[in-house]
Amino acid sequence: MTVLAFITLADIGESLREAFFMFWATLWALILGFTLSGIVQAFVSRAQMQRAMGDHGPAAVARASGFGMVSSSCSYAATAMGKSLFQKGADFTTAMIFMFASTNLVLELGILLLVLMGWQFALAEFIGGPIMIVLLALTGGVVFTPRIVKAARLRLGGDDDVSVARLATWRERLARKESWADAASYSIADIKMLRRELVIGYVVAGLLTVLVPTEVWNDVFMQGHGWLTSVQNVIIGPFIAIISFVCSIGNVPMAAALWHGGISFGGVISFIFADLITLPLLLIYRKYYGPALTLRILGLFWAVMAIAGLAVEGIFALFGAVPTSRPEAVVPEHFTWNYTTFLNFVFLGVFAVLYWLYRSRARLGSDRYAVDPMCGMQVEKAHAPARVTRDDATFWFCSDHCKEAFVRSAAPETR
Repeated sequence: MTVLAFITLADIGESLREAFFMFWATLWALILGFTLSGIVQAFVSRAQMQRAMGDHGPAAVARASGFGMVSSSCSYAATAMGKSLFQKGADFTTAMIFMFASTNLVLELGILLLVLMGWQFALAEFIGGPIMIVLLALTGGVVFTPRIVKAARLRLGGDDDVSVARLATWRERLARKESWADAASYSIADIKMLRRELVIGYVVAGLLTVLVPTEVWNDVFMQGHGWLTSVQNVIIGPFIAIISFVCSIGNVPMAAALWHGGISFGGVISFIFADLITLPLLLIYRKYYGPALTLRILGLFWAVMAIAGLAVEGIFALFGAVPTSRPEAVVPEHFTWNYTTFLNFVFLGVFAVLYWLYRSRARLGSDRYAVDPMCGMQVEKAHAPARVTRDDATFWFCSDHCKEAFVRSAAPETR
């Protein structure tokens, strides 16, 4: 028993070490991605998103995809924003397309994939994302029928009011110091909002890499059966995502561990795509839209993600670009003075500037935004989906789900 306990503790320690070096290998990419995401969120108005998605025609789909690409990569935030867009009059399929783009076509995801897994995976993400969007645009109107969508809109108390005030020009925004404080606040808010997913993602990936033998993955994911292997793997990939609870960009390190374990190229891609159907998000969909529409979301999303993963593998196979290297170590297991270390130090300095702007936001005149006290997402006060006032203090929330969680968790004396 003593030897067994020693081995177990040693394995856990090795898993945490692996998780840390995964984090260290991607630290600069994370900071760069969050910085760029915050800048874009601060300078692209959410009101511009809401007024341009009334149907799921080509123009609306293109606009939804573009707005999603410049939005936050958090699956929870994308879900809340998609619900808000739908509630304010956006077409349901177009709102779902926004969610797909927001979680699969964002820059920080591509950078993280490039650093941790290689250029093929980063390119596959940006090829597969549009494939999923096209599939969803073609099938969404059939699966999400007008009757069930109307019931969901009534359930949310939605309307078609998408009127907006005059928007400041880019030149005006760039000249305002409070706009840069807003950008820093968005970046820090995104980091706070995703910190749990990131920690879980890295820790789970470390555990999978060290504790799960390759033979186990070989048993889960079929291998050596040609096209049947590819089909089975792209179907199982999203199932692993559902039960793992890991979403947003936190699933990238876990994807690296799965690739190390033997899953096919298409299976890895379908797993990464499946961050919108993890079990916690399915429960949120059920609360937002009801069980009937949630089942359709699950079925269509799963099918679209699996087909896209299979299509990406087929496209790469045509050009002989499917990666074949499965390194024994996902990342280096010790510190080395290389470009990664140098970039980490540089971007830690960038993060220090971001944090100073965030802490100085009130002094710099940034008062249009508030941070959701439950999930950490930054929300514009004028367009917050929900808010609560207690003892002359007002709290703004990114969704009714966070508002209700806040109310339930409030101390009795504040209720």
